[in-house]
Amino acid sequence: MSCQLTRLLGIKLPIIQAPMAGVQGSALTIAVSQTGALGSLPCAMLSPEALHTELTHIRTQTTKPINVNFFCHHEPAPQAVKQAAWLKQLAPYFAELGVSPDAQTVGQQRSPYTSTQAEVLAKFKPEVVSFHFGLPNDDLLLEIKSWGSKVISTATTVAEALWLEAHGVDAIIAQGLEAGGHRGHFLSDDLTAQLGTFSLLPQIIAAVAVPVIAAGGIVDGKTVRAAMAMGASAVQVGTAYLLCPECTTSKLHRAALQSEAAQHTALTNLYSGRPARGIVNRFMAELGPINQAVPDFPLAASAVAVLRSAAEEQGLDDFSPLWCGQNASGCKVIPAAELTRLLALGLMDSEAIV
Repeated sequence: MSCQLTRLLGIKLPIIQAPMAGVQGSALTIAVSQTGALGSLPCAMLSPEALHTELTHIRTQTTKPINVNFFCHHEPAPQAVKQAAWLKQLAPYFAELGVSPDAQTVGQQRSPYTSTQAEVLAKFKPEVVSFHFGLPNDDLLLEIKSWGSKVISTATTVAEALWLEAHGVDAIIAQGLEAGGHRGHFLSDDLTAQLGTFSLLPQIIAAVAVPVIAAGGIVDGKTVRAAMAMGASAVQVGTAYLLCPECTTSKLHRAALQSEAAQHTALTNLYSGRPARGIVNRFMAELGPINQAVPDFPLAASAVAVLRSAAEEQGLDDFSPLWCGQNASGCKVIPAAELTRLLALGLMDSEAIV
């Protein structure tokens, strides 16, 4: 299956760099794709103009296949009452840091995939378009396929994998519970139904006919080899890339990743309104990590962004989303191309290199 997937996506190595909004731009995408793996660009927080600029830059730097990633959430209606209650809970922190909740700005927003983004993509026809939180509507999906692009999306349960297969994806990312960043669930919010990678992976492989990509806890050659031995057609790696110079990971985030704090992660909804895994810091310890008062995704982000900015100016990561998977042992301060080659050592005993 791995050979099938690499041919399908036009890549040499069955390794996908996970799209990581907020800590990367096109530099990481280019570096990984140039190695023969699949570099990814997170696009949910990019304006149409920024998306065009990034894709233009990528196309001037590499002719290798790339993956562009989008969200498929439903934008919630305004939640004035819930927002007010959330701000009341945050009031002591605003007072402590000497900032006002009125300092909230619109800033970068997480937006679902629409015809606006499709209009930009049509000019570039990226080789792979991936989604988090399900899939866009049928018309948008058919348009993507009309360009010759392949479609992949994230499943966190067997039910989600079967749904994605029925809706025409070319491959499925099996996201284990240990993965860093946002959970990709979309059929159920019940976190007790979420499984670890090496429990989820074989169940999804047995249930679907399309290639399956393992994600969560894949950080080095040994874990790559383990996932491939279990039948994965490829692996997706995120956390291990966070210390690479091509990432825009902040100094505070980099320091946390290299400290003992990285051994303690949790799923939290405090930063965006949707569960995502990060290193436990003061904010998560005191108010969460899961807090029912938090407004729906992505409405929670603007208020916390004010606290984050004020704290970071003081050199504190108390309110920073320190996204990280449960296994940060693969994080290395080396170029992304070198890290990709180290990950590929796990393929040496695999049919994937044939």
